[in-house]
Amino acid sequence: MLHVRVIAPTSSTAKVLADLDGDEAVTHVVVLAGAAVSPPGDLIEFDVVREGASRVLDRLRALGIERDGGIVMERIDTTLSDAAARAERRVPGLGVDAVVWHEIEQQTGEETALSASFLAFMTVAMIIAAVGVVLDQPILIVGSMVVGPEFGPLAALCVGLVQRKAGLVRRSALALGVGFPVGMILTVVAVWLLTAADLMDKSMLLDKRPLTDFIWRPDALSWVIGFLGGVAGILSLTSAKAGTLVGVLISVTTIPAAANAAVALAYGVRAEAAGSALQLLINVAAIVLAGVLTLVVQQVVWKRAART
Repeated sequence: MLHVRVIAPTSSTAKVLADLDGDEAVTHVVVLAGAAVSPPGDLIEFDVVREGASRVLDRLRALGIERDGGIVMERIDTTLSDAAARAERRVPGLGVDAVVWHEIEQQTGEETALSASFLAFMTVAMIIAAVGVVLDQPILIVGSMVVGPEFGPLAALCVGLVQRKAGLVRRSALALGVGFPVGMILTVVAVWLLTAADLMDKSMLLDKRPLTDFIWRPDALSWVIGFLGGVAGILSLTSAKAGTLVGVLISVTTIPAAANAAVALAYGVRAEAAGSALQLLINVAAIVLAGVLTLVVQQVVWKRAART
């Protein structure tokens, strides 16, 4: 269930209340006349089950509430209420499977900012993966996957493509298009510095690395794992099971592949650099395709449920 706080101009309050009164997904409606100061207006609060949240928010936006007032939404972890239970029974579907498009757009949109922290996380993750590659240490590879921030823009790209949000697509593509090259360039520099400090050398890259050589040897399973990771990642964002996202992050090899390519470039091992680049491309393409298809399926399912 979601809690929604609305600041509505006094002239729109009656329309908002009439709209909420006719929706079976809404409960716990509270009105505080004149309570809002900035922007001025009436404060309206209510709870809505996730299954019906998108249509309620669509109608509020159609009334111009976000332009003349404001809409704030937050998740509710625990609700002890017979009224809430009745609302959940009246609306078809399960809340854990419901897609609240406004929530997803907001969450993923925040992940597309090409900020200093985003570039720092990309670089740190790649350097960790680079050390893991030359030491043949899977634990470092896993750590780099968790640190890497690249799934946010990838998910935002999927949402932008499905929802036809050109701005979101551009911001996501920019974050990925700048983040990966910058991280790889700085990783190359880091490898040179570590080599100069006699902490690693080219022979470590050329040695047998049975635990991590899959990073630069892509095969059909690389596509399968990337595709499944994309499906699971989008489901974790659109449902109430965001905790599964960590498992998704450590199942795809975007950061390790980019790091391995950077190490290979630093030492002039072209074949391994090419293999790593191909692994990166396969994973990114599989994640985006899976994410788009997953969102399309969810969109179709919930549109049919709404019509029913």
